[in-house]
Amino acid sequence: MTSTDLAAPLRDALDAADFRYDAVAALLGDAAHQALSRNETAPARRRTGEDGSPLSTLIRLFLLQEAVEREAAEAALPGLVDRLGAAGILLTGVGEVAARLDCRPYATAEGDDLWVVSDLTPGLDGSPTNVSGDYVLGISQASSSLAQLTLREDVGTALDLGTGCGVQALHLAAHSDHVVGTDVNARALAIARFNAALNELDDKIEIRDGSFFEPVADQRFDLIATNPPFVISPATGERLVYRDSGLPGDRVVEHIVRTAPRHLNDGGWCQILANWVIEEGRGWDERLSGWLPEDCDAFVVQREILDPAAYVELWLKDSGHHPSTGAGSTADYLRRYDTWLSWLTDQGVAGIGFGWINLHRSGRSGAPRTELVEWPYDVEQPIAPAIGAWARQRAAAAQVSEQDHLRVRVDVIQETQGPVGAEDPSTIVLRQQHGFRRARRADTVTAAVVGACDGDLSVGQILDAVADLLARDPASLREVYLPEIAELVAEGFLER
Repeated sequence: MTSTDLAAPLRDALDAADFRYDAVAALLGDAAHQALSRNETAPARRRTGEDGSPLSTLIRLFLLQEAVEREAAEAALPGLVDRLGAAGILLTGVGEVAARLDCRPYATAEGDDLWVVSDLTPGLDGSPTNVSGDYVLGISQASSSLAQLTLREDVGTALDLGTGCGVQALHLAAHSDHVVGTDVNARALAIARFNAALNELDDKIEIRDGSFFEPVADQRFDLIATNPPFVISPATGERLVYRDSGLPGDRVVEHIVRTAPRHLNDGGWCQILANWVIEEGRGWDERLSGWLPEDCDAFVVQREILDPAAYVELWLKDSGHHPSTGAGSTADYLRRYDTWLSWLTDQGVAGIGFGWINLHRSGRSGAPRTELVEWPYDVEQPIAPAIGAWARQRAAAAQVSEQDHLRVRVDVIQETQGPVGAEDPSTIVLRQQHGFRRARRADTVTAAVVGACDGDLSVGQILDAVADLLARDPASLREVYLPEIAELVAEGFLER
C-alpha cells in the first residue's frame, strides 16, 4: 500500500454500510462479539451466515477473514473491489474475494468512531500464527492499554513514537493541533498514512520515517505517547519490528526514558507502556530510579511481574513458534526456548515487570517529585484522569499547612472491622472508588480528621478539636498528623 487515493472512496463505502463498532456489536450479539475478541469466529459465522447485508459481508471479509462471493463484495464495496485488489488490500478472483489486510471499526473511549487498517489477525480459530518481520500489528491489548493511559487534555503538539499502524496518532489527533508519528517499518508507515487519510485526519497527522527520536531531533512536544518494541530478548536471530527493538534487554525503554525529556515542552508529558528487567537481589524500583531524569517528575506503576520462563513462553506463542500453533516444530521451539531462557539467566534476570512510566516536565524548580509503586489491582479505566490528578495531588501535598481547608474526596468510603459488640473497630480502612482505587489503613485520629474534612474548618482547627476530644496534646498531634494529612492529599483521599 503506497497511495492514500483510495482512502476517501473506501471511507464512503464503509460509512454507507454502517461498518462501525456499535453496529458490528449489535449484529453479532454479545456472545459472538466476545468470542471474536478471543479469535474464535464460529459464533460470528452463524450470526452473519444468512444476512446478505453489506455490513454482514464486510464483517465476514475483514473480521472473520473469510472469502466472500464477488457479487456480495461488489455490493458492499461498489466500484472498489478491483482497485482495492490492485492496492493490496484485497485478493480478488473470478468468483470470490478475500482480505489481504484487516480493516476494522474502532470506537474510542471519547466516543469517536474510527477505522483501522493493519495486517490480518493471526491465529484465528487456532490457525498458524506466522508473522513476518515487517508485520504491522492492529488494535491490540497493548495499544488499548496505552490509549487508556494517555492524557486527553487539548495540546498543541503530540508525538506517537513507534506509531505502527497509527492507532495512537488517531487518538492524539482528536485533542492535538498537530501529531507526528515515527517508525522504521516501511509497511507500517504506509498503513499509518492510509489510516490518517481514511479517518480524514491526514491534515493533522504527519508520519515520518526514522528510528525513535531521530525524525524529531530538534522538536519538542506537549505530549509523547509510546508503545515501543519493548520485548526483552537477546536481540539475536530474526526480528519482529513491531515488538523487537534490536537492542538487548530493556535498553530501548531506558533510552526513551532518558531521552524523552529533551523533547518535552514545559508542562509536557511522556507516557510509556513498557517492560523492564527485575534483577536478582535488586528492587525493581531501585533500578528504574536510576533511569529517571532530574528535570521531570515521574510516576511509575508496575502492573504485573512474569517469571523468565513464563515470559519466554508468552512471546514464543505470540510469534507462532509454539508447536500448538501449527507453525513450529517441537525441536525448534525447545531450541528457541532454551536459548532465550539461558540468556535471561546469564543476565541475572529474576523477573520481568510490565507497567506504565509517566514523565512530567512540570517547569518548576527543585527536586523532582517521583513515585514508583507496585499496583497489580483493578483500576478504573481509562486511567488517564488519575495520572493527571497525580501531578496535581503531589503539587497540592507539598503546600499543605494548618490553614488549609480540605475536603474528603466524594468517592472515598470508610470500612471498619472488629468483633461484634466491640465499642471501637479494630481496623479502619479508607478506600477510593475511582481512579487507582487506593486503600489506606487509618487509626482513630486519622479517621476522625478525614471525617471532619468538609471544607468548613481548617486543618489546624480540626486537629485541635480531635486533640481536645481524645485528651491529647495539640502540639504533638499536629507534629505527628500534619505529614500524614499531606500524604492523604498526595494520594487523593483529601483535596483542596
